[in-house]
This record gives sequence, structure tokens and C-alpha cells, in this order.
Amino acid sequence: MIEVKKASFSYDDEETKSKRIVIDNVDLAVNDGEFVAILGHNGSGKSSLVKLFNCVNIPCGGKVYVDGLDTSDYALLLEIRRRVGMVFQNPDNQLVATIVEEDVAFGPENLGVPSLEIRERVDNALKAVGMYEFLDSAPHNLSGGQKQRIAIAGVLAMNPETLILDESTAMLDPMGRREVMETIKRLNKGGMTVILITHYMEEAAEAGRVIVMEEGKVWMDSTPEKVFAKVEEMKALRLGVPQASELAYLLRKGGFNLPDTILTPKDFVESFLKEVKTDD
Repeated sequence: MIEVKKASFSYDDEETKSKRIVIDNVDLAVNDGEFVAILGHNGSGKSSLVKLFNCVNIPCGGKVYVDGLDTSDYALLLEIRRRVGMVFQNPDNQLVATIVEEDVAFGPENLGVPSLEIRERVDNALKAVGMYEFLDSAPHNLSGGQKQRIAIAGVLAMNPETLILDESTAMLDPMGRREVMETIKRLNKGGMTVILITHYMEEAAEAGRVIVMEEGKVWMDSTPEKVFAKVEEMKALRLGVPQASELAYLLRKGGFNLPDTILTPKDFVESFLKEVKTDD
């Protein structure tokens, strides 16, 4: 679905009056139907990377292809953005109408989609995110999690093949984050490619693949189990690991025989009880 070939991206740094490289000769591919989490501290290049996927950024070196389409070809801009939709951190910045159904219809209307098809797309998108009952509601009356789900519905109404979420749960409370995560996991199970940038390690642990960015390069690209087994290395990058992974790590240092693949509280409890029974 997405292919990055030795891509680089830089911008003018006004303080130093020079070019600042934020993506440095990156190679990677995202396959159709994958759920990929991208991690990295602020300034690591993760947001700049995903903006290459729908032409918000254009590589200054190398190439980025979306479904075989070259993102540096301006004539393909709309086709690429039809395939790759982005949801950002603050849902209020993406809500443009005073009624939910009008907001969700905004994207397909601007694509010139026929009215009857827009109606169908709006209904399907709201049902997909579990917000159909709020069809006639005012977005400003909704909770943060509900607003973010409406923002996702607005992107889904444009029928993208890939959904990118750039720290879309950062401003939400735990319930709102859970609502959004359940929504995107459901969409992924339905076949949609999902790319999630997050600072919450528990969210990243739910992905099928984790990419860690550092200084504009891919530091690691593997399964959550393999990435979060590297507790000390992740901390050196100013990143964390899921709480269950860290607790297991600390107990291993204390002599407990716990696996380094623990990601969730359930994993931890099962492994810990097994270890205690073995000792007995």
C-alpha cells in the first residue's frame, strides 16, 4: 500500500539559517491491511514521515509511493488523498459544520460525489465508528472521544484505503482513548490499513507492528513483543514500554523467571501466577 524508498525530508530552520533534515534516507513498506504503530520522542520525525504518505510533505530526496502512485507527482494529489486519510490530534480542528451529518458529508461533497452516494457514505461512516445515533447532533455538544470518532467518520466517508492517526488520542481522557482504539481496531479487522502515531505504549502494543523513529531514521521495525522487550534501549530513546512490560522487566532483574514478551496486565498475571506456582 505504501512504499518509501530512501526518502528524505528537510525544512528551513530559521534559527540556524540552514536546512534541518527530519527524515533521513528512510526505507520501509506498509502492506495492505496492516495495523502499524509509529513511536518516537518529539522531533524524532514520526509525524513528518506519515505526512509524506498523503502529500502534506513531499520528499526532497528518494520516493514515496501510495498504491503505486508517486506522491511527488502533483497531478496525482487528489487520487493519493482519496486513498490515504489523516486524522490529527485535536478533533476540533477537523470539525467544520454545526451538524454531525453535514460535517461527515463535507469531504465527499468536495470530491464531487453524487448526493445519493454521499448519503450512503455518511450513514456507513457513522455506523462504522458507532456514532449513527448522533447524526443530527451538534459536534460541540459531544465528548472528546465522540468528536474524534466523528473526525474519523469524516475521513472514512471519502473511502480511503489507509487511515493515518497522528496522535489522535493525545487530548482524550482514558474513556475517549478507549473509544477511539476500539473503533480503529474494528476498522482494521474489516480490512483497512491503519497507521497510528501515539505516545501511549499500551496503544502501540495493540498494533501488529511497531516502528520506532529516532533522528529521522527507523531505529527498529518489528512486532510489539520484540520492540518492548528492549526496555533499557527504549528508555535511552526517551520512550517507555507498557506498564506490564516494565513490571515484568523489574521482576526479572529481581530474579523472577518471567518472559520478555509480556505486553498486557492479563499476560503479566498469567505469567506471574505460573512462576509462583512453579516456585511452590
